[in-house]
Amino acid sequence: MVPGRDQEDFRDLPLAVVNTLLQSRAPSTRRLYDLRWRKFTNWCSSRGENPRRCGIRTVLSFLQGGLDRHLSASTLKVQVAAIAANHDLVEGRSVGKHNLVIRFLKGARRLNPVRPRLVPSWDLSVVLRGLQSDPFEPLQSVELSALSQKTALLTALTSIKRVGDLQALSVSDSCLEFGPANSHVILRPRPGYVPKVPTTPFRDQVVTLQAIPSQEGDPNLSLLCPVRALSIYLERTESFRRSSQLFVCFGGQQKGKAVSKQRISHWIVDAIRLAYQATGVPCPLGVHAHSTRGVAASVALANGISLTDICRAAGWATPNTFARFYNLRVEPVSSGVLNASPVTPEADTV
Repeated sequence: MVPGRDQEDFRDLPLAVVNTLLQSRAPSTRRLYDLRWRKFTNWCSSRGENPRRCGIRTVLSFLQGGLDRHLSASTLKVQVAAIAANHDLVEGRSVGKHNLVIRFLKGARRLNPVRPRLVPSWDLSVVLRGLQSDPFEPLQSVELSALSQKTALLTALTSIKRVGDLQALSVSDSCLEFGPANSHVILRPRPGYVPKVPTTPFRDQVVTLQAIPSQEGDPNLSLLCPVRALSIYLERTESFRRSSQLFVCFGGQQKGKAVSKQRISHWIVDAIRLAYQATGVPCPLGVHAHSTRGVAASVALANGISLTDICRAAGWATPNTFARFYNLRVEPVSSGVLNASPVTPEADTV
């Protein structure tokens, strides 16, 4: 189904061309735009306005209502993009390029600036303790759900990647390679993957995760090894795997098929929640999968990993992004993040 203004633009085009043009936006983006557009449509209908042909004053009034409800400037920007994708041109321009809309978003950023957390929403040391016990160990025989959750969380922590980047990782021969005696693992995104920020070096670089050897002082530390978790995960999913994507569904009719970004996010949050339960500590409310980036990067910095290497691993073009949005006040709990080896310039790892 062709959305919004595209109905007119695509009217005389062949169906195959239309299908290709529709792929210019990711499915998740199309769903998000559709949700925001429906909200705007309902708001306009309640006021007797035509959502596709209403004036800029109506659009600005809708946005102001969101700002009054303390919606962030980034959320308002998504609303503008959704409206612009469906609204008729105004004075020959898209709604999103109208001077008043641009000025409104700038004002919204000043009135409601981003206020990042100063402390982690959850305790990494508690989670690491929980991951070393039931229901996550012994990893060779635990439920596939626990194995998937633990592997996803360890991979997220040690790579400092977005969930979308984790979903792009592939098990094809050209994208996955274990070192001798599983000393490390090299991971690459699937060919053609375009990251959220196209300028990120992740598109062309690899992710190298180092193994955590057993130590006399804490032999259980090896239970946090991401290389071990990935090796066991691949071994146990090989028999039912139906996708080259690294993470696949572990049950139901979709078993073996590629999982969505949303499902990987649920795995990460579930792993944190279950790890808290394993230690007998109540899990904080409002835990998000994206928080692993700030927690892992902040702990790595506190343990001596250079900011340059952290930014390279996370895909941040400058340290300003880390300083503004991700830098948390943490106490060192292990070497690096999970006692991994220091980053080298050739490897995208922490």
